[in-house]
Amino acid sequence: MSHSHHHDNATKNIKTAFFLNLLFTIIEVFGGLYTNSIAILSDAVHDLGDTISLGLSWYFQHLSRKKRDNTYSYGYKRFSLLGAIITSIILLVGSLFILSETIPRLINPEQANAEGMMLLAILGVIVNGAAVLRLRNGSSINEKVVSLHLWEDVLGWLAVLVGSIVMHFWDLPIIDPLLSAGIAVYILVNIYKNLKQSFQIILQGIPKHIDIGKVEKLITNMEEVHSVHDCHVWTMDGEYNVFTAHVVLYSNYDIDSLEKVKASIKLNLQNKDIHHITIEFENAENELCPQDV
Repeated sequence: MSHSHHHDNATKNIKTAFFLNLLFTIIEVFGGLYTNSIAILSDAVHDLGDTISLGLSWYFQHLSRKKRDNTYSYGYKRFSLLGAIITSIILLVGSLFILSETIPRLINPEQANAEGMMLLAILGVIVNGAAVLRLRNGSSINEKVVSLHLWEDVLGWLAVLVGSIVMHFWDLPIIDPLLSAGIAVYILVNIYKNLKQSFQIILQGIPKHIDIGKVEKLITNMEEVHSVHDCHVWTMDGEYNVFTAHVVLYSNYDIDSLEKVKASIKLNLQNKDIHHITIEFENAENELCPQDV
């Protein structure tokens, strides 16, 4: 399946998740006010942030399909990553707001409508579960971030469902703010992981699943290759990986032979999930160029 087709599917998936989330956020706000549940109102704030983030993600995912031009020579793939970062930041602010509203309820718990919470929790699991299913095969970091947040919503609603059942049979109103605090803390932990991964990509870190030492060894194992240096591997968006290197050959080769060596190297690297490959050839008999940092 082509990289372009992945982006088409990603855009459609995020679009579907956006409308599902928008509809349920509206229901959730009224439901939270009706049931007097801080857990549901907190999740409504969270879902509002999700909805805004999904809209941005949808836009940036669509923008990331644009080809390279005079402004962005690698194309617009990283705009998908920008959507993931904005999503994480919005959720960070929303989660901190949730905690600020939850702490007073922990000190002075208020009674919530357990039956209403049950109904909203069941609806929440269904709606967010449908969005997760839509994104379950997503491969872009943008889709993965959105899918993670929707999974968090499903788990959060399952917790609300269990809590509402407990409150239905026992007088334990503190369960509501405890659920709210637990959801917020869980979200904050995952936001940290998402931002860490996103900033590693922006700072051109080596993709975690690529071992640059093994890549170099793969090239040097070729009979024509003397050594490799000045290797760089980074990723544009968590999917499209870029590689550059200076490859030192044992002897001089004609153009046709060089093309065959290059084609062989590219084929080996593409099998290692490296897509954009730039190689500069050197001769072991000549003075080597200084290695870059």
